Amino acid sequence: MGYKMLYMFLYFGVVPLVISFFTIAIPANNFLITTILPLFIGGCIAGGIASKTLLKSDDKRGLSLLFLLPLAYTAVTWAIFMLISGGFYGANIWLGYGILHIALAPIFFITMLMGEGRLFLWAPLAYELAFVFSIFLAILLKREWLTFNKKQVLTVITVFVLAMGTGYAVQWQRSKTVLPSYGFEYGGGYSSTDLTPYEVMNPDNKLPKLESPSEFTIKNPSEMPILDGAEAAFPVYSAFANAVYENIKNVQGTQDIVSFTNTIYSYERLLSGEVDIYFGAEPSKEQQEMAKSQGQELVMTPIGKEAFVFFVNPDNKVDGLNVSDIQSIYSGKIKNWSEFGGKNERIVAFQRPKNSGSQTLLEKIMGDTPIMEPLKEDVPEGMGGIIEQVADYRNYDNSIGFSFRFFATGMRNNPDIKLLAIDGIEPSPENIASRKYPFTANLYAISLKNNTKPSIEPFLEWMKGPQGQEIIEKVGYIKN
Repeated sequence: MGYKMLYMFLYFGVVPLVISFFTIAIPANNFLITTILPLFIGGCIAGGIASKTLLKSDDKRGLSLLFLLPLAYTAVTWAIFMLISGGFYGANIWLGYGILHIALAPIFFITMLMGEGRLFLWAPLAYELAFVFSIFLAILLKREWLTFNKKQVLTVITVFVLAMGTGYAVQWQRSKTVLPSYGFEYGGGYSSTDLTPYEVMNPDNKLPKLESPSEFTIKNPSEMPILDGAEAAFPVYSAFANAVYENIKNVQGTQDIVSFTNTIYSYERLLSGEVDIYFGAEPSKEQQEMAKSQGQELVMTPIGKEAFVFFVNPDNKVDGLNVSDIQSIYSGKIKNWSEFGGKNERIVAFQRPKNSGSQTLLEKIMGDTPIMEPLKEDVPEGMGGIIEQVADYRNYDNSIGFSFRFFATGMRNNPDIKLLAIDGIEPSPENIASRKYPFTANLYAISLKNNTKPSIEPFLEWMKGPQGQEIIEKVGYIKN
């Protein structure tokens, strides 16, 4: 028995631990591949060496079973931790799993930092499967069929298959509501699209210019209102600053006057006094309550019109929905496109994060009808592991999503989506201008009533005037 424990300690303790340290020392772009490949190669080599010991041993059946057990151990522990965590690799419970596979601790430590949860399963399996493959190959070449106790081997294989099936069942169930991350590349992770073309410091920006010099200018940097807002509003307030703030390119280089931290954070910055004017849609109930609780009164200045649109993949046969259809989809009452004359496919309904401008408008449309839980995604957080967040829209054949018309068709300019008519009315500029389209919304410039900066009020008046409206229209919104 002692020699068996020695073999286990050597082949499933020392060897994978050495490979683990070697693996994390390899610089590479693809952490998953550069981790699995050395483990697989190392497992093949270790299994080849172990097979020579096995074939010379008087206890071939005992050693054969012993070398199969780690596979079953990995599968069973993975399945248990999948059940406990609900398949979420960012759960703290996976630290316990790492302790139970202590030989791979260096890899699992980096795995948790990198947010690459798949390695909890595939790191040990790569080594163990390669190890067993080498032994099986050696037995096959030597024709040592009696090495195996068929009943014991079948039991181990059955346990392995059942455990793997259990773990993947959890993963499959989770995949219905949680997707792999697409991630945001831009704006420090705040933006889902490239805002560079709209930045005032970009010499090649595509911000619209006025036909004549601005009738209102702010020369002193200390008097320039600090601007922030929603992603879809960034081109608007950046263009305003470009037209009104004198030498803004130079000023922006030393001060963050035209900032972007997205809807949720920029609204909080407005209430804290870090920002003077916030640009976006109507604040959510929670955001309005937040302002009241802080004793702040919002001054909401409508500066343009926009359409809140729903869109699908162009291959979807459905061209329009009624308001009640939207409510049925986002409450989870109707789950198949065939209910609306489409294909017999599950509706994959994407939402936006709570308190974002577009999610706030969805809540307004839903009224008292509860909204179903949003689809989420597992997001690697660099040195912080994995978190769950609301999934960004994916243009699957059976998807439906929502946004503002300008963002969906202007900033992102996605040709692979189809805007839906609502109650038979298209979200055309004419229907938005006349407010015939049901989901016409205002674009607001929001400030605080107690903000004493003298340039804010005349700046807001200029936005509502001919030149401000000229920029609104040139950006792609509908003027008031």
